[in-house]
Amino acid sequence: MCLAIPGKILEIIIPEESVFQIGKVSFSGVTKKINLSLVPEAKVGDHVLVHVGVAVSVIDEEEAQKTLNFLQGTGDLDELLDLEHRENPTP
Repeated sequence: MCLAIPGKILEIIIPEESVFQIGKVSFSGVTKKINLSLVPEAKVGDHVLVHVGVAVSVIDEEEAQKTLNFLQGTGDLDELLDLEHRENPTP
């Protein structure tokens, strides 16, 4: 099963030599660099669903919180964030 984890965009970075828009996204206090190319409408403060290092949609804060609460309740959030870190380490 594949899951997308909600996070909040803290900063948007547009590298000079890249076609990808990158954002610093917070996942319950863990900050990672995420590809925002699929959500060009996203802005700082928005919540996004992230799957394997790519934001796939913008969601509202209430939906993000519901999803985080569910993942925390199942005990899967820490494991998912650890797996995401191993697959996409932040430099």
